[in-house]
Amino acid sequence: MKHIIVDKIFANLSNDYPNPKSELTHINKFTFLISVVLSAQATDISVNKATKDLFKIVRTPQDMIELGEKKLKSYIKKIGLFNTKAKNIIALSRILVTKFKNKIPKKFDQLISLPGVGNKTVSVYQNSILKLPRIAVDTHVFRVSNRIGIVSAKTTDLTQIQLEKVVPKKWLMIAHHLLILHGRRICKSQKPNCKHCSISSF
Repeated sequence: MKHIIVDKIFANLSNDYPNPKSELTHINKFTFLISVVLSAQATDISVNKATKDLFKIVRTPQDMIELGEKKLKSYIKKIGLFNTKAKNIIALSRILVTKFKNKIPKKFDQLISLPGVGNKTVSVYQNSILKLPRIAVDTHVFRVSNRIGIVSAKTTDLTQIQLEKVVPKKWLMIAHHLLILHGRRICKSQKPNCKHCSISSF
C-alpha cells in the first residue's frame, strides 16, 4: 500500500477516534505494567474490574510480593490464565525488587526478560509510558492491518515490523490505539461493519 494511502487511512481513523489511548486503568508505571500483563488474552474491561480493588492495596513490587500469589489469584480469578499470570507477576515483582531496585527497566531486552512480559507487552509499555514510537500488535491490530492491506504478514511480530516501517512517523505513537478501536467498533472479526467504515474506500 502506498505511503500516501496509509497516511489518509490514519488521518481518517484519527478523526473517528480523537485522543486515542490505552483503556487500562492504572496508578503508576508498575500498575500499568501489571495491567498489560493481565490483559493478554483478556479484555481491558475484565482487567479493569479485577484491578479496581487490587490497586487499592498494591502499588509497588514490594506490595505485590507481600500480597502473595494465593491472594493475588483471588483478585484476578475471573481473568483468563489467571494461575499462570499470578505466578509470573509475583516472580516479576521479585526481580524488580532484587535486580532493578524497585524500578521498571526501560530497555527492551531487560523488559522482555521479565516473567510474563512478551513483545506486545513491552511495546505497549514503551509506547504508553516511555512515549516511544512502538506499535503493539494484538488480535485487533493484526486482523485490521492485514485485512485492509496496510501489511501482509503471517505473525504478530512480523506485522509489527512491517507496520513500524510503513506507518508515517506522525502516526506511530497512536497507530495501534486507532487500529484497536477500529477493530472493536467497526472492523470486527465476524461481521465487519463496512457500510459505516471511514476507510473502506481505500
